[in-house]
Parts: sequence; C-alpha cells; structure tokens
Amino acid sequence: MTAPLALEGARTALVLVDLMDRIVALPLEPRKGTEVLVTCEELAARFRSAGAPVVLVRVERPSVAEQPPGSGLVAGLLKEGDIEIVKRTIGGFQGTGLDDRLRERGVTTLVFGGIATNLGVESTARAAGDLGYELVFVEDAMTAFTAAEHEASVRLDFPRLGSVVRASDVSFKAT
Repeated sequence: MTAPLALEGARTALVLVDLMDRIVALPLEPRKGTEVLVTCEELAARFRSAGAPVVLVRVERPSVAEQPPGSGLVAGLLKEGDIEIVKRTIGGFQGTGLDDRLRERGVTTLVFGGIATNLGVESTARAAGDLGYELVFVEDAMTAFTAAEHEASVRLDFPRLGSVVRASDVSFKAT
C-alpha cells in the first residue's frame, strides 16, 4: 500500500460498487459487508464535503420481470447530487453512460470501494483504466466472497492498475 494521498476534489470521484442490501448481507471476507458499508459511507461523506462526485453503482439482472428483494442501494446511501448508475454486466461502464457523466464533470481520477473486490470493483476499474482514468483502490472499503480473492486483486492486480490505500490515507488538497 502507498502513503497518504491528497486528491484534487474537483477532478476526483468516488465510485462505490454494489452496496445493495442483498449483497452487503452475503458471507464475505476478509471483512463483513456491513464493515465495508460503514467505511464507504465515511468516504462518501468526505468526498461530498470536498465537492467531489460520489457514484453509486448497482446491478440489475437483465431479462427478469422483477429484481430480487434487496436490489436497491442500501437505504440512506444515495444523497442528493450523487450519481446512481444501474449496470447489467459485471462492470459499471458498459452501456451505462458513466464515462460521459464523469467526463462532463471533468473527472480524471476514480477512487474505488464496494463489493466484490475481484468482480464488480475490479471489472469497473479495469474499464476505467482502459478509458484513461487514474485509479485509486481503498483496500478497507472493499471485500469479496473469499479472503484469497480479495487479496489477489489488492496485492497482485490493483498495484499494476493504480494506487492501493486505506480509507484513512484519503484526503483532499486544500483549494
């Protein structure tokens, strides 16, 4: 993991993936979904205070008449001014308009958290990297189905794509 990181609020967005009741409640490792949720809520509050966009990505199953119970974002997570993205694939960019919404705000850096580290978070981040965004991964703001899956992303993949930090290391430059 890297040293503390001072971000530019006007050019940085927080991207939180699949913080939905039915996903947060799953058996997850190395930390519970509820622990990740608390960390993500704290990060979102810091981003909003800095005037930085908060993007909340959730999944809907394609071709079903009704989504399973718990498919909305966790109650109270979405605040006025946030960007809600509904994806129908593992990653949050394909067919969602997310790239356009970020570019119209001048965003160049994305900070990631959510569930699952090696699935929705990593897939969204890889697409973002391909689109030219700088990437930051908040290790304690994500979790996976197994600790090994989480660790593989955090220790092997993410350092090749961007910076890996802890939530306590994320701050904003004074403007």
